[in-house]
Amino acid sequence: MATLSDDTLRKILVQIQQTAIQARRSLDISLQQSQAKERERRILQLTIDEITQLPKEVNMYKGVGKAFMMVPRDTMEQQLKAQEKELSDDISNLNKKAKYLEKQYNDAQSQLRDIFHHAPKTS
Repeated sequence: MATLSDDTLRKILVQIQQTAIQARRSLDISLQQSQAKERERRILQLTIDEITQLPKEVNMYKGVGKAFMMVPRDTMEQQLKAQEKELSDDISNLNKKAKYLEKQYNDAQSQLRDIFHHAPKTS
């Protein structure tokens, strides 16, 4: 079996370390985005719950820039539910991405452990 030069091994090691670092950063960002969207979704759920408890004849207003526009209640509920579904889809996609990045990070860490475990001992 042919052995690799020290320079080649160093390059491989650096590449694996960079992959691990980038995967960890991306994983952290993905988790933060998921948490933010989860908070936003929860606020929408609470808003929808509050709106459904109001009488049908109550006027609904939606912020448009610095002004407010009257919106039918059904339209308001549909818009909020659409936003909630969109956020749920985003959260689902971010969770899938996080699982992929976590696997990528764990694989890189495993490769690093294998390299150091099998490295020749110098005395």
